[in-house]
Amino acid sequence: MANIDSQRRRLLLIGGAAAGLSLLPGSALASLSTARPRVLTLSNLHTGETLKTEFFNGKRYDKDELARLNHFFRDYRANQVKNIDPHLFDQLYRLQTLLDTRKPVQLISGYRTLATNTMLRESGPGVAKKSYHTKGQAMDFHIEGISLSNVRKAALSMRAGGVGYYPRSNFVHIDTGPARHWS
Repeated sequence: MANIDSQRRRLLLIGGAAAGLSLLPGSALASLSTARPRVLTLSNLHTGETLKTEFFNGKRYDKDELARLNHFFRDYRANQVKNIDPHLFDQLYRLQTLLDTRKPVQLISGYRTLATNTMLRESGPGVAKKSYHTKGQAMDFHIEGISLSNVRKAALSMRAGGVGYYPRSNFVHIDTGPARHWS
């Protein structure tokens, strides 16, 4: 009798897990379960630079490619580079998978020095005093050819960090901090 109850529990657990996984979009499920290379194509709207990089080879991060991304995400005003949290790149890759696009990500703001962040705070509203940009954990962007509202919806569905929505300024903010959102 105990053996039958144990088997029933096991079947119920497996069935519940299968049902839960079936609710994920196919592309999201594949990105979670398959160790495959992660490639990003980016354009920096302020510097005019473009970058295509395979920052994760399916098994580990590529240090040279992360260094290229760190430089790309630098504070262009101060020309200072900071190590960017690789999970931010993972979020961006996952976001593109959810949106089923490989179109270039248009970077508006990556890393910011404290001086740059203070200058931006003084010049207008909407810039946090303790911004995740100053920690190398945030980016503001849009994706060529994808509506901003769809980018926001996909980012919110990941529940992977902060999501800010700025339709008047034409960008979405994502970060690797706690899951939260604002408009």
